[in-house]
Amino acid sequence: MGDRATSLTRRAILQIMGAAAIPSLARAEAFSIPDTPPILLEDYAVARAAFRTHLTRIGPSPDPAEPLDAPSGATRLAYASDGRDLTAWLSLPADRPAPAVVYLHGGNVLGAGHWDLTQVFRQAGYAVIMPALRGENGQGGAFSGFYDENADVLAAAACLAEQPGVDRGRLFVAGHSIGGTQTLLAAMSTGLFRGAASFSGPTNAWRFFARFPEMIAFDTGSAREFQMRSPLCFATSFKCPVRIFYGSEEKRMAGPSQLTAARAREAGLNVAAAAVAGDHFSSLPEETERALAFFASL
Repeated sequence: MGDRATSLTRRAILQIMGAAAIPSLARAEAFSIPDTPPILLEDYAVARAAFRTHLTRIGPSPDPAEPLDAPSGATRLAYASDGRDLTAWLSLPADRPAPAVVYLHGGNVLGAGHWDLTQVFRQAGYAVIMPALRGENGQGGAFSGFYDENADVLAAAACLAEQPGVDRGRLFVAGHSIGGTQTLLAAMSTGLFRGAASFSGPTNAWRFFARFPEMIAFDTGSAREFQMRSPLCFATSFKCPVRIFYGSEEKRMAGPSQLTAARAREAGLNVAAAAVAGDHFSSLPEETERALAFFASL
């Protein structure tokens, strides 16, 4: 693990830990949790087109809003999604054409510390966009618990692809924690990406929302609501090569991550899961370096 990753550990990760990167533990809501979520062979993008989530709580993200002023090394950019203007942070390298990555933050608010997690990609010459999603940071739209937000991720990716000097053929997506789940769902939703890397992204929505019920904004009486938020259920829908990383100390992550990858490989897809030494945060530097090498190989 190089000096770049060490810098991430000491600065950015500590900032994120203080900025609600993971929701606080709360009492679980009562709903049935399957021992093993089903595998659904329908295409996720097609399923999304036909499904509308039923929100039982209409409101903003559960995390307190933070300013959206661009941090050092980024410019503030407006992008459009579902008829609303949202904000992203953007960095374009001098050398072009450049590969590009959509980096999806953890938690439910975009904070300045998140931007430092893109440092490795920026130093490697990547264009980077980090979007704030609907309902976050005081922006318009209702928080849905990483479902409707998927449209914002795809809109940010399209915006990045249109930036001058970006190589549309080398567009990638990566993200941490909730952003890791968003990464996997995005990789199932479009063929725009050359590759995807998830860092500690939960793949089983039943288990995730049982731990963090304060994030539930949808009808928990519908199994379909959980399925549409679970990459584990649609593992045959990945449309690009994927790597699913998680910390070796994250015992809850191992089984669902490995099962997601195994289901994808059975369908002939280039998807693998791997444990990286550390916990939800300390594994991030090595995961990022591995993702950079993976993207370069593609």
